[in-house]
Amino acid sequence: MATATSSPLNGKLVVLMGGSGFVGNYVAQALLGRGARLRIASRNPEQAYTLKPLANLGQLQFARCNALDRHSVERCVEGADAVVNLVGSFSGNLKRLMGEAPGWMAEAARETGAGAFVHVSALTGAIRDEDDEVIEYAAAKQLGEERVREAYPNATIVRPSIVFGKDDDFLNMFAQLIQTFPILPVFGPEAQLQLVYVDDVAEGIARALEEPGAFGGQTFELGGPERLSMMDVNRRIAQAQRRKRTFLPVPDALSGMFAALPGTPMGRDQWELLKGGNTVSGQSPGFAELGIEPRPLGLFLDRWMTRYRKHGRFAERLSA
Repeated sequence: MATATSSPLNGKLVVLMGGSGFVGNYVAQALLGRGARLRIASRNPEQAYTLKPLANLGQLQFARCNALDRHSVERCVEGADAVVNLVGSFSGNLKRLMGEAPGWMAEAARETGAGAFVHVSALTGAIRDEDDEVIEYAAAKQLGEERVREAYPNATIVRPSIVFGKDDDFLNMFAQLIQTFPILPVFGPEAQLQLVYVDDVAEGIARALEEPGAFGGQTFELGGPERLSMMDVNRRIAQAQRRKRTFLPVPDALSGMFAALPGTPMGRDQWELLKGGNTVSGQSPGFAELGIEPRPLGLFLDRWMTRYRKHGRFAERLSA
């Protein structure tokens, strides 16, 4: 990894659109370590205040931004040397938020003279389901990539698989369920995933910003080093918690009915994306081309699940 003194980003102003979220926090840390000045633009920038102790005086700025408002976007991007778009959601006006807004950001970046633009998309697969109905999330992500390419042809697009980390909403959601219930349903039990470590994604984004000449104009698919089914993920979490659990595979038809119900933790789009799996196609560059060796889930899971075990760190006797 480049240091602050050796990085081309040292002293440069990088704007992180949607930078107060889970991935944004790690991207910010990677860039602060390279000496970049950061502007965290977000609907709720105060969620990123935990970054303050990591920054030097004058290295971190917060801006309230409404990604659905073009003028708000342009105001936040103004003066940037580089821009990263991290905005994403499964609710609200997805077409505007993840389809049109990225184009506004890319256009604003081009007009302000930014030398690099990284757009964080996602591995989504098909944009229509088996009934030929549009998967809104996937369609919005595809539109966002198109708008970015039109406005900023040399942008770097990254499509990560499901991103995991110590404080993510994915592993921790299942960890809490497994901690609580002895019998659990598993939706899409055979769906294949390439879970990708958040620090590896952040490092990839930082390198793309450092070398737009080498990585600009390309689309990178970022997946972890192993393929796991949803059933594998649940079993690994239970094993790391030292808990015996019974997992019941749920048929796709029943899973679809559950996802269609209001108020459930998994919506229709999330189910359709899960059912189709979340793995790289092998047709685009990935971590190898960025010079990064991605790390597997098993490297961290046992340590992270300690807090979910009965009695936590006091659950086991140390050998004499």
